[in-house]
Amino acid sequence: MSYKDYYEALGVSRSVTQDELQKAYKKLARQYHPDVNKEPGAEDRFKSINEAYDVLKDPEKRSLYDKYGPAWKAISEGRQPPPGTENVHFDFGDLGGFGAQGFDPNDLGSIFEQFFGGQVEGMRGARRRPRGPRRGDDRETVLEIGVSDAFAGGARDLGIRDPETGQTQRLTVRIPGGVRTGQRIRLQGKGGQGSPGAPAGDLYLEVKVVPDARYRLEGDDLYVTLPITPWEAALGATVPLATLDGEVRLKVPAGTSSGRNIRLREKGYPRKDGARGDLYATVQIVVPESLGPREKELFEELQKVSTFRAR
Repeated sequence: MSYKDYYEALGVSRSVTQDELQKAYKKLARQYHPDVNKEPGAEDRFKSINEAYDVLKDPEKRSLYDKYGPAWKAISEGRQPPPGTENVHFDFGDLGGFGAQGFDPNDLGSIFEQFFGGQVEGMRGARRRPRGPRRGDDRETVLEIGVSDAFAGGARDLGIRDPETGQTQRLTVRIPGGVRTGQRIRLQGKGGQGSPGAPAGDLYLEVKVVPDARYRLEGDDLYVTLPITPWEAALGATVPLATLDGEVRLKVPAGTSSGRNIRLREKGYPRKDGARGDLYATVQIVVPESLGPREKELFEELQKVSTFRAR
């Protein structure tokens, strides 16, 4: 069997910390997620990344993997290592009286019984002892949600791709209103399958609030583009503006230029303390794509009589 280097798959060193491991995984998972990356081989790469992370994030699995390489899983389950792993180096230097000199292969059964609570099938003098049910692995993925949907919350239908089978599982998730980037939503029993008789692991959705068609979120403050006409900008006007709480009437001062931010206090995103940020309407002056004869005449007249210079 071919050896899968899980550290290489995640682009980290063997001394990587758990925090560094998690950061590396999140970066690669976003890059190669099949819903984002449509390049050939991206889906296989995504599966390899998840397989590697599922092992290395678990201290017990990582310890076995570091010691026994590709044979780690068979050993952890009390099975005989698969063909092709016969030459894997086993370091018994830290097992007390079983040093390199005077080591008796017949003692392997008792060694594994001591450390793993069961004996290994196929070893001389060993008997098979079934291990207890093993809970499925916890998994996590990123949930990107627009500002408006994040503020409103509610039920949301998702397609979650299983990294082992490649199949997509349809789930309905209830999102709390006002959810923020970095929060995690736990879906109990929606992670990896457990061994027979054991429960499945949990699935964790890490929320990432992203700009939608209308709003952009910076901290607790919202930004929205407000298109107005040249005459509204020059003369001033009261115009409608959609906010998260519904439509309001916003006063645009006379002489407003593009890029000006008009502030609406406490109309932004909910804060952790229950207060609200502010909403900033960024003015964008929009001109007609084409002019009627009378409109063109009036603009030409304005050009002649106006003393204003933009440059």
